[in-house]
Amino acid sequence: MRVIFMGTPDFSVPSLQALAEARYEVAAVVTQPDRPRGRGKKETPPPVKKTAVSLHIPVLQPLKIKDPDFIRLLHNLAPDVIVVVAFGRILPRDILELPKCGCINLHASLLPKYRGAAPIHRAVINGEKVTGITTMYMDEGLDTGDMILHEAVPIYEEDNAGDVHDRLAFLGAGLLIKTLSLIKNGQAPRTPQSGEFSYAPMLTAADEQILWGRPARDIYNQIRGMTPWPGSRTTMHGKVLKIWRTVTLEEDGTAVWPGRVISVGKEGILVRAGTGRIMITELQLQGAKRLRAAEFLRGTPVPAGTVLGEPPEGFL
Repeated sequence: MRVIFMGTPDFSVPSLQALAEARYEVAAVVTQPDRPRGRGKKETPPPVKKTAVSLHIPVLQPLKIKDPDFIRLLHNLAPDVIVVVAFGRILPRDILELPKCGCINLHASLLPKYRGAAPIHRAVINGEKVTGITTMYMDEGLDTGDMILHEAVPIYEEDNAGDVHDRLAFLGAGLLIKTLSLIKNGQAPRTPQSGEFSYAPMLTAADEQILWGRPARDIYNQIRGMTPWPGSRTTMHGKVLKIWRTVTLEEDGTAVWPGRVISVGKEGILVRAGTGRIMITELQLQGAKRLRAAEFLRGTPVPAGTVLGEPPEGFL
């Protein structure tokens, strides 16, 4: 089968590598344009481009996915199938209808749950115990196409979004190869999505902010769901403080002042939540390195009574 692969971030890389290892003919890789990154704002290629170059596969980086010249180029490449893995753009009908075997998407959830841009982050933030990966035929809706294969994986108590991301990326690569084999042999199922659905919208700056008036369990899930990117944040003495790892402690009634530091020790920094308590074990002050709590406290004392963030309305 002649394949065009569309993908951009690290999540897409194992799937592209799997296609190459399975000796599929990848006519081209389509990915997003290089972007300025880092403090120096240096133009940096996306991970999929780096992988494609190393595999000697031609790379296309259209500025506009609906550009007629780009669509004409895809048509001339004559793909049997287009594979989309975290590409980051919605495909127009002209592309969806181009390959004879259709456009196939690998999505990081058990559809119809968590359609949209951030399924892994949202599943962890919401405290899900199980998620998974789904292959589907693409249509013009947002992750609404008929399903082909799916596979579930557990989300463990201490997993963060990065752990789940890596697990699903490699699981998805294998599922993609199985899917293409079924399509090639005319044996691929086509199951319409049904039942309760949900959406996983793109992350915003509001998702990063820790609201200490929420239950400790919700804050714990938020922090692990936003790790390793983009991170969860609060403030301390007017500076941004990123929280990377925590432990929840038992619920103990409503806090008098959520965000107030109860105690400090070698285990970490114990903070009141709306209900329950959070032990901060890894954190990063604005302009400094990410550190375990014990290392952090050697350079930055945090006395009991210190208040993190802004107190919620009604607690002043």
